[in-house]
Amino acid sequence: MTAEFAAALPAALVCVAVGIGAVQAGGQQLRLIDAAAVDARLSGRGDEPRGSGTDVAPGAERIIEREQGMVCVTLSAPSTILGLGGVGLRVRGRACALDESAQEAGEPLGGDG
Repeated sequence: MTAEFAAALPAALVCVAVGIGAVQAGGQQLRLIDAAAVDARLSGRGDEPRGSGTDVAPGAERIIEREQGMVCVTLSAPSTILGLGGVGLRVRGRACALDESAQEAGEPLGGDG
């Protein structure tokens, strides 16, 4: 083993680890976006959102906002990548759907009417 190889190997391993972590973070974000979309559609129909978001990721938090005829759900969870969630790194996903319950109540879209 040459000295150049011994010096380059740790840097290559770090690059591989960062790449794998980025793919994992992207996958976790896609799961959160998908779950937020399901919850937004359920809330838009006037149904209760399913579970607490923890079925997608442990420690997930849900925020539901209604504005201008839309219902938006944001799911946020600690990152599962290499324990980075323990230091405060969070991944989030957001999705919106038409608020059908507001339209049934006669509220106009767009807010001003």
